[in-house]
Amino acid sequence: MKPLITLENLTVGYGRKAVLEGVKAKILEGDAIGLLGANGSGKTTLLKSIAGILPPSEGKIRFEGTKRPVIGYVPQRESLDQSFLLSNLEVVEMGLCGRVPPGRFLGRAERTAAMQALERTGAADLAHKRFAEISGGQKQRVLIARALAADPDLLLLDEPTAGVDAPAVKAITELLQLWNTPGMTIVMVNHDLPVVRAVARTVWWVREGTVEQGTAAEMLSRERIEHLPVE
Repeated sequence: MKPLITLENLTVGYGRKAVLEGVKAKILEGDAIGLLGANGSGKTTLLKSIAGILPPSEGKIRFEGTKRPVIGYVPQRESLDQSFLLSNLEVVEMGLCGRVPPGRFLGRAERTAAMQALERTGAADLAHKRFAEISGGQKQRVLIARALAADPDLLLLDEPTAGVDAPAVKAITELLQLWNTPGMTIVMVNHDLPVVRAVARTVWWVREGTVEQGTAAEMLSRERIEHLPVE
């Protein structure tokens, strides 16, 4: 697999406080990476930095290849304002704003792409319901559809199975397995080790301000897990 993104001595944090320092890592095309670590260790911080939401204070995020990869980002569901009155279709359409030049409204092509994204996550029947009124598992499908609407090369997910019931966890896991192809790279923050085992081939473990890396088989061995708690 070829490198898609290289993290070069990355330092990232908030204000003057560095959360992660000197991170060196590569995201390979078509890989599925499970991003693990204790609460507050910096997993979400690292994901936001890769997404371009939180610029590094030092180091560089280098995009390999001839074009910058399109990134789809699925934030933690709890970080969103659950009170807004948008329909689920409108939530997904928000993921297409980057496709539309300033001053132009979304057209038929964009609305079609949004509906297709909902269909890919099995949520087409929710299109005209309000986001605030659906279940946690349904919300997660809609948020993933919003990220997929941009047709991303890299899908970043922050706790996609947190707070949803077992059938929803199973459905989301199966969708991620299906989408992880040479054309779709996945980086996923998740505390749910069975989901990580099912989806990830590579694991990054955030610990003490840096990142330990290895294959999923190596990093999720009993010996490793005993010394690298996820909670």
